[in-house]
Amino acid sequence: MDFEKTLKDTVIKAIKDLYSVEADPAKVTVQKTRKDFVGDFTIVAFSLLAYSKKVPVDTAKELGEYLQENLSIVSDYNVVNGFLNISIDKEQWHKFLKQIFDNANFAFKAKNDKSPKVVVEYSSPNTNKPLHLGHIRNNLLGWSISEILKASGKEVNKVNLVNDRGIHICKSMLAWKELAEGKTPEDENMKGDHFVGKYYVLFNDEYKKQVQELIAEGKTKEEAEKEAPWLVKAQKMLRSWERNSRKIRQLWTQMNEWVYAGFDETYKKLGIDFDKTYYESETYLDGKRRVLKGLTEGDLSQRDDGTVLIDLEEYGMDEKVLLRADGTSVYITQDIGTAIMRYDDFKFDESIYVVGNEQDYHFKVLSIILDKLEYPWSNRLTHLSYGMVELPEGKMKSREGTVVDADDLIEEMINTARKTSEELGKLSDFTKEEAEKVYEIIALGALKFYILKVDARKNITFNPQESIDFNGNTGPFVQYTYARIRSLVRKAGTEQNIDISGNYEDITVDDKEKELIKIMYSYPSVIEEAAKLRTPSIIANYVFDLAKNFNKYYHEIPILKEEDKNIKLFRLKLSNQVSLVVKSAMGLLGIDVPERM
Repeated sequence: MDFEKTLKDTVIKAIKDLYSVEADPAKVTVQKTRKDFVGDFTIVAFSLLAYSKKVPVDTAKELGEYLQENLSIVSDYNVVNGFLNISIDKEQWHKFLKQIFDNANFAFKAKNDKSPKVVVEYSSPNTNKPLHLGHIRNNLLGWSISEILKASGKEVNKVNLVNDRGIHICKSMLAWKELAEGKTPEDENMKGDHFVGKYYVLFNDEYKKQVQELIAEGKTKEEAEKEAPWLVKAQKMLRSWERNSRKIRQLWTQMNEWVYAGFDETYKKLGIDFDKTYYESETYLDGKRRVLKGLTEGDLSQRDDGTVLIDLEEYGMDEKVLLRADGTSVYITQDIGTAIMRYDDFKFDESIYVVGNEQDYHFKVLSIILDKLEYPWSNRLTHLSYGMVELPEGKMKSREGTVVDADDLIEEMINTARKTSEELGKLSDFTKEEAEKVYEIIALGALKFYILKVDARKNITFNPQESIDFNGNTGPFVQYTYARIRSLVRKAGTEQNIDISGNYEDITVDDKEKELIKIMYSYPSVIEEAAKLRTPSIIANYVFDLAKNFNKYYHEIPILKEEDKNIKLFRLKLSNQVSLVVKSAMGLLGIDVPERM
């Protein structure tokens, strides 16, 4: 049931009948009526004046009269300046509700052979440190937008690119080699990613110390930063790695295995998964080969010292180095190789990179280079650029060990959820095991909702305490609404022996019920908008609005205490459908909803 399409098609017909002209469909706009006006849908008359040759108010009135006379779904209309507000007959909302009863995913589009193929890359961690709060936003955005795109009918593949090579990896390796005395994560009872990350911080502590010592000996700051002994050793280690040194490769493999085991634990906690994982240690070779081929074909240039680069002056940009003078690769080299490999794997219509906004320039350059290298799909790369996550005290810094570790944050959220729930007495009748499971669901729901309710392009200042609030615009508030409805339905079945299935032909929908139905009606368009704009915040704000309206309905309208059995059944059925849509929308955000809270 598509009211907007029906109204639009009828307006086009009205213009033909009333004014004897063919209307451009693009000029006929139908939108939801603002809450401060009476009506369900609004038609803007201003863009139609060229057809009517009349003032906006008269044009709107004539169209309103035509719609009311020719469409049974229209019960009334009103005109405010040049805006025609249309009211849909309540029975139509009832019919729509009956169509979606017991269907959690009525708004989802099925994919078919012609569905666009989309690859979404997210996470992209470095194997020199554990996942932190910034990675959490990246993973949640990438996973959620993948699910939203699937719901909009796209064929989606979720991929991860692990940055498992480069100078930053060698820094952790060198510090372990110099300081660890052969110790393993098991020896120190640490997760593997935390263990390796500790040595990355230790490298930078020692590096800064060496720089200061060289400056004290008379070196300039720039000279000292280049000549610090540990940096020189790390650079040598990278060159040895690229030459396939057996000893260096063995150490690299061992340390990466420690990190991957740690990553997998964190991904599992967050509910994050991938269809395919790429490794920079493999993709950079394809990138390097393609860069060298581009050099021989004259698409790229080379300095006297051997550095390979591309001139981007015609695009208003500087030169971009693709291979260093010593032949080692840079980040964009592996991104070239990854993009080529990914297209060969998926033949994508679009490849989305979920990466922070500090890399905007990088992805512009990547598309230009691929175009220069004559890949026809170079314009299908999209950068989903998101804002940074900051703390009340400022930015996080990995080198200084001041990041908020993902595992520590999750544990803190669970502790906060436990404390808040116990203070409110919400789980007093649960067993310890049941309560702990719900604490985890609440904690992760709070974390995910707090991050995803903010537009992806905006920065976030994350405050764990604010995120766990059972009364605000939070995950726990929506989760509690779902649990309230499930409790209502259970109580109806167990205490009153009510079967909520059946027909409700004679029920009259009141205004508060109509409002709930209207919100559920908009669910498909909300998914489309979230998919188009690539931001889960639209889903989060939608499901909060639905939960808020249901709670208002619950407090103002009797449900179980309603004396008329048919009306009671209808209200239970309506409530049940709201819970299904809440669960579906929260699922698109990766958030579980507990049956009891």
